Amino acid sequence: MKNILVTGSVGQIGSELTLELRKRYGNDNVVAGINRTLPTGELAETGPYEKVDTTNIDDIKAVIEKYKIDTVYHLAAVLSAVGEQKPGLAWDIGVNGLYNVLELAREFNLAVFFPSSIGAFGPTTPLDNTPQDTIQRPTSMYGVTKVTGEMLCDYYHLRFGIDTRGVRYPGIISNVTLPGGGTTDYAVEIYYEAIKNRKYTCPLGKGTFLDMMYMPDAIDAAIDLMEADPGKLKHRNAFNITAMSLDPETVAAEIKKHMPDFKLDYDVDSVKQNIANSWPNSMDDSCAREEWGWDPKFDLAAMTEDMLKVIGEKHAKGQL
Repeated sequence: MKNILVTGSVGQIGSELTLELRKRYGNDNVVAGINRTLPTGELAETGPYEKVDTTNIDDIKAVIEKYKIDTVYHLAAVLSAVGEQKPGLAWDIGVNGLYNVLELAREFNLAVFFPSSIGAFGPTTPLDNTPQDTIQRPTSMYGVTKVTGEMLCDYYHLRFGIDTRGVRYPGIISNVTLPGGGTTDYAVEIYYEAIKNRKYTCPLGKGTFLDMMYMPDAIDAAIDLMEADPGKLKHRNAFNITAMSLDPETVAAEIKKHMPDFKLDYDVDSVKQNIANSWPNSMDDSCAREEWGWDPKFDLAAMTEDMLKVIGEKHAKGQL
C-alpha cells in the first residue's frame, strides 16, 4: 500500500487529486500537505493533513517520517501571472521547494511526481504541434521554474536513480476549485460568468490558442503515469499531454450552443497576453500516448456540457 504526500493540496489540481488518491489508496494513506490555507469540506474531513512549507526541508521531512511516505505528488507552486508579480517567491517555491523534495527522495527512496507546464516553452519554441523534445526558452519566471524543475528531476533520476516522473500540463479547467492567478484562468472563468451573467470579458485576445484539459483527465494523467511500467518510460519527466486546443471564441461558440444569448467581449491584460503568446498553440503528446497510454476522455463538447451542468446546479443552490 502506498503512503502518499500531496504538497499544494488545497490548490486547483491538488484539492481534487488528493481526494481521488484517497479513493484509490485509502483515506489514511494520503496526507494533504498545506501551508497557509487550511483545507475545508471533504478535503479536511476524509483524511490527514499537515503543515508542509516546501521551502523548509524540516517541515517535509517530519511528515515523511511520521506517515512513512513513499510517494510525493509535488504540486506546490506559484502560478504564471502571480509569478510575474512575485518572481522571487515563484523561484523559492518552484525551485528550492522541489530541490528539498528531491533531496529527501534520495534519503528516503521516494517516488516523486512533478508537474511541469506549457509555460516551460517560449516564443522560440515551435508553436504548432510542439514536439516532446524541443527548444525551451521561457520568458516568464513561472516558465523558468518549470524548465529548471524538469532538469532537476532528470538529474536526480540519472545521477541518483530517483523515480521521478512528470507531465507538462496545459491549461486546466475545473468546476470545483476556482483558478488562482494563471494565464489560462479565462477558460474556467468563462463558464462561471456564462451561468451567472450570460456574458464574459476575456483578458486574452481573440485567436489566442492554447492547449487545455478538463480536470478529470488531468488527475488521471498524474496517477496513470505514476502507476505506469517504468521500463516503458523513455522520457520519464515532462511528458507533453493535451486534450484540446482552444481560443476564447471557440469556447464561447460551444457555450452558445447551450446559451444562445451568451456574449463575449475583451479587455486584454497585457501581462497575461504576453505570456500566452509565448506558449504553444498545440502540443504533440504522442510520446505520452505511446509510452504510458495517455488517452484523454473529454473533448470540448463533453467538457462544456458537464461544466455548465455542475456550475448551473451550484448557482441554483446559491453556492457561487
